[in-house]
Formats: sequence, C-alpha cells, structure tokens
Amino acid sequence: MRISTPRLFSVWVGATLAIGLAGCRVGPQYARPSVPLAPEFKESLPQNFKAADGWKAAQPSDNQLKGDWWTMFNDPQLNALEAQIEPANQTLKQAEANFSASRAAIRFFKASEAPTVTTAPSIGAVRNSENQPYFNKANANNGVGNFILPFDLNYEIDLWGRIRRTVAQAREQAQASDADLETARLSLHAELAIDYFNLRSADAQRKLLDDTVKAFQSALQLTEDRYNGGASPLSDVAQARTQLQTAQVQATDVDIARADFEHAIAVLIGKPPAELTVPRTPVTVAAPELPAVPGALPSQLLERRPDIAGDERRMAAANEEIGIAKSAFYPAFTLSAVAGFTGTSASNWFTWPSRFFAVGPTLSQTLFDHGRRRATSDIALAEYDATIAAYRQTSLTAFQQVEDNLNALHGLEVEAVQQHAATASAQQTLDLFNIRYEGGVDNYLQVITWQTALLANERNDIDITRRRLEASVLLIKALGGGWNTSQLPQQP
Repeated sequence: MRISTPRLFSVWVGATLAIGLAGCRVGPQYARPSVPLAPEFKESLPQNFKAADGWKAAQPSDNQLKGDWWTMFNDPQLNALEAQIEPANQTLKQAEANFSASRAAIRFFKASEAPTVTTAPSIGAVRNSENQPYFNKANANNGVGNFILPFDLNYEIDLWGRIRRTVAQAREQAQASDADLETARLSLHAELAIDYFNLRSADAQRKLLDDTVKAFQSALQLTEDRYNGGASPLSDVAQARTQLQTAQVQATDVDIARADFEHAIAVLIGKPPAELTVPRTPVTVAAPELPAVPGALPSQLLERRPDIAGDERRMAAANEEIGIAKSAFYPAFTLSAVAGFTGTSASNWFTWPSRFFAVGPTLSQTLFDHGRRRATSDIALAEYDATIAAYRQTSLTAFQQVEDNLNALHGLEVEAVQQHAATASAQQTLDLFNIRYEGGVDNYLQVITWQTALLANERNDIDITRRRLEASVLLIKALGGGWNTSQLPQQP
C-alpha cells in the first residue's frame, strides 16, 4: 500500500505525541524530610499570654495573629509608620522584583512543553560565474530569483520527564521566592517596631533625665546656699555640680541614640532621614502595651514561618534537579520538520509545485562523556542533602527563637516587678538621706550615692519595659507573624 507524504507526516506526529504522553519521569519522588520536634515548647508563658486551658493552637478570635500583627500594640503612631513600609521600602521592592522574575521563569520553562516554530524568509538573485570550472553555458541559468519562505518546527518529546521536572522546579523556586518575600516583609515590619519602641524608650529616658536635671539643679542650689551659710563644705557643692553635669551628659547621649532610631525608621519607610520627625512619646513603664499573642505548637511553626517554607520549597526544587540530572542518562527524542515555498520569481513563489517539506524524528544519546553526567548527578544529590540540612537548621533555629523569647518575656515579667520594688526602695532611701542631710546628720556623699542609685534604677525600669516590648515583637516574628503556607502562590 502506498502512503502519501502528508499522511506519513500525520502518522509521525501522532506517534510522537503518543510517546510523549506515555513518557515517564525518572528520578525520586519528593517527600518532605522530618524535623526533630518536641510535643510542646519548654519555656513557660508570661502571665498575659495564658488562656483558660493554657498553651494551645491558635483559634479564630479578634486577637489572633494576622498580617497586620503590629496593631495588637494599640499604638496609632506605630500603625501609621508600619503602613508606609509596603509601598516605599526598597528592600521589599527588590524582593518583589525577584519574585516577579521567578514567576516569569515558570513561563519560560513551560514554553518547552510546546513545539518551537521559526521562519526565515529570504529574497535574492543568483548568477553563476561563467569562469567557474566546468561551467556549461548551454545549461546556464543566470540571473534567476531565489524566493524562499521556510517554516521550521522543533519539538522535544518529554520521554523521561526532564521538561516537566524543569517546570516543576521553576514553580517551586517561585514559591521559595515568594516565601523569601514574606520573610523580608516580616523582618522589615519587626525591625521598624523594634526601632520604634527603642525610640519611645529613648523618649522616656530623656524625660526622666530632664526631670533629674531639674532635681539636681535644685540640689546644687541647696548645697550652694548651705555653703554660703557656712553649713556645708565646698566639696558638697563640687559633688552636686558633678552629679548635675553627669546627668546632662547622659541626656545628650540619649538624644544621639534617639536620632539614630529615627533615621533608621525613615529609611525603612523609604524616606530620607531629613523628611521624618517622630513626635516624642515616652513609653509607659507602669503599664506597657504588651499584646496577648495566641500560642502555637512546635509542629505548627513549620507551617507558619516563611523562612522555613522557603527552605522547604528549595528542597523540593533540588529534588527535581536530581530527576533532571538522571534524565541525561536516557536518549533524547526530538521531532523536527521544515516546510515552505521556494521559487525563482514572485509569480511562482506560492504555487503548489513550489512547496517543499521534510519531517522526521531524531534520537540522540551520549555514548561517552568521561563521567560528566555521573558528576552532575552526584552534584544534584549533594545539593539536595545541603538543602535538607538548611531546612532542618532553619527549623531548629525557629524553635530556639520561640523558646528564647518566651523565656525572655517570662523572666522580664518577673524582673519588672522586682525592679519596680527596687526603684521604690531607692526613692525612699534618697528621701531619708535628703532629710538627714538637711538636718546636718549625714554628709552629702550619702545623698549623691542614692541619687545615683535611684537614677540607675529608674533607667533600668525603662530599659526592662523596652526589652519586654522588643521580646513581644521578636516572639511574633518567631511565630511567623500572621502568615502560613496556604498563602504560597499556586501556579495554574
């Protein structure tokens, strides 16, 4: 039986498509490796974190961790600053651009699932030299046109899953890039919150020092009056003046630190430092704005932390790379075809006799490469092992961060109570020695000593409040903010 050429072409196309659809995937199937887990966190919770039934999985509620977790601190100024990160922070824009590039990479590799068709039309004239060897003037056909319109088709049949794995790898890399974006977003919001609370702590320190400077000025005036009246020696005046000047130096130092925090906040929200002035708002020591953050189990942390999710997706991508490397050991099957029209003039260019075509499959196999493919496969296996180690280390670090900040919050809660008591005792002692000094019972050294002790305790009160706020932010960050893996993009 005689089969026409178009019929033969259709048979080839159908056969190759059938082979491609039936193609298998070489290489390992991905399974998420295990991570060492404890049934619950070791460190106890601070008082304001405890629910009726203790540490439990977060339930839907008004105070549940959400994307805008900073609103739990009930600070309008903080909310206003945090809202400016998303549209203006340049680090975040860089991460967003990287994510956009990774999504485009999916489309790039997915294009290999379809044939590639190209064309290169050309028009020219051909004249053969009459002086060339063996030229036959009788059969010469000089000055004819050369009109060509070819269409080339190339299509690799994905027998071993190389193309499918490449697309899957690009998709997993894009998900990892999105997790990196969320990690950057969470880190930037947490960094701004920490800088903001440091700034408010500096405001409280400055208010305390301003009040202290006024008190020390009064003390200096008292010692000068007593000296002028002959009731105190000149050394008391010198001591009081030194105490006052030391407090003034500390106030200046606090201003330097506050300016640095304000500059850092300006850069985080995409502004030059000269364009931002944050109003002075001293932090409240007696009742700091600590949120009641819902709890989570260690196993849930693997789903809530974007950095863990990013490492897990990179692990999946590395697994696909193993399959890609293994597919190199198998033959590649490619379908190639060329068709078009060629003629000697524009009048006969598109006539039926001017048609031409050629079609056929190509099977290629590397026979010897001196271990190159084996080395590539070993590299892929080693890189996969490295991603497993990175994933487990990131998970362990996440558990540590939660434990550290739970411990810090619990300890600082106790320490704050102890510090309040110490500050009250220092104030009482100073008051007693002031009375004794004014009555001429004690010298001024006792007053200076307890002025210094009281100031140190009051400053430590403020610093403990700052550390409690910072630990709250870091715990929220360690818990992944309000994020979870269900927010990873799914490529259609």
